[in-house]
Amino acid sequence: MAKIPVAVIPGDGIGPEVVAATVPVLVAAAAREGATLAITEYDWGAERYLRTGAAMPADGPDQVRSARAALFGAVGHPGVPDHELVWGLIIRLRQALDLAVNLRPVRSWPGVSTPLRDAEGTDILIVRENTEGEYTGVGGRVRPGADAEIALEVAVHSRAVIARAARYAFDAARARRGHLALVTKSNAMRHGYTLWDAVVDEVAADYPDVRYERVLVDAMAARLVQRPRSLDVLLASNLFGDILSDLAAVLAGGLGMAPSGNVLPGQSPGVFESVHGSAPDIAGRGIANPVACLLSGAMLLDHVGLPGAAEAVRTAVGAALADPANHTPDLGGAGTTTTLAGAVLAALPDAPVPAVTATGGNGQS
Repeated sequence: MAKIPVAVIPGDGIGPEVVAATVPVLVAAAAREGATLAITEYDWGAERYLRTGAAMPADGPDQVRSARAALFGAVGHPGVPDHELVWGLIIRLRQALDLAVNLRPVRSWPGVSTPLRDAEGTDILIVRENTEGEYTGVGGRVRPGADAEIALEVAVHSRAVIARAARYAFDAARARRGHLALVTKSNAMRHGYTLWDAVVDEVAADYPDVRYERVLVDAMAARLVQRPRSLDVLLASNLFGDILSDLAAVLAGGLGMAPSGNVLPGQSPGVFESVHGSAPDIAGRGIANPVACLLSGAMLLDHVGLPGAAEAVRTAVGAALADPANHTPDLGGAGTTTTLAGAVLAALPDAPVPAVTATGGNGQS
């Protein structure tokens, strides 16, 4: 059997709960394809930060490089400033591994209601540039505490980085329904986003078979709510992709249904994470929705070359969600993390139920 090294970073809050529910499903799905997932677990996150002053060790990205992919739970703790953990862990991994593209697939699920009347049939892929924009850390604060205090947060956009995200998005659109919408705010932000327009226009010329349009971000926010089925692939900057993907998650039933992947096209490892955050208000209660993590795991299986296993997980998720008895409270039900994940595991076709073993990573302390 092929042995595939996978790093697992449960993180904070509900992260360990949804990761623990997801790993057996991924192991079982991989086994269907004759593959073994060799799991190495890392204790990175808020508890490590509180013990050591760092959310992960200095060589954390190098440790992740030894894996084919990583499954990440959540980051966030009431006792630690959010920016310390986000910049010290997930953004650091994205930048150190040059994970150029953040993928946010959004689809509606039969049996899962949403606050919107017309979400049925939604199937959107948001391609978010993942290393630049407002998330580069360029800027600072001057005269802290004074009435004249100034804070600068500089957005950085570069031609090469925009082009590589654009080519990924156009390739994805070509493989899907052949429609790509670029989301910017170039009518008001006349430097960075006019560069986006120019570069993506150039890339679009190489994809005459893909229908291409530009949409301003505020108009796109409204269109996601009003006409989600008019959309296929959205290409957006780091900030706009972050915001729009959380809005779009409502079309799938909420953030508990929202998977994501951080990838460098054609390279390993990718880091796959649910985007719902650590949800400290429900941590430890066993009611967190594991679907976002399960679907992130399916993306991981695609990334490591197991598309059959990935599709089996998605099919099993759909089967489990079709029964309202499995729905967790965020979906209006009374199910638990383990009952929903257990229903997914049971729905895997011809899936052995393996014993899951894991080793600790060198970053543990």
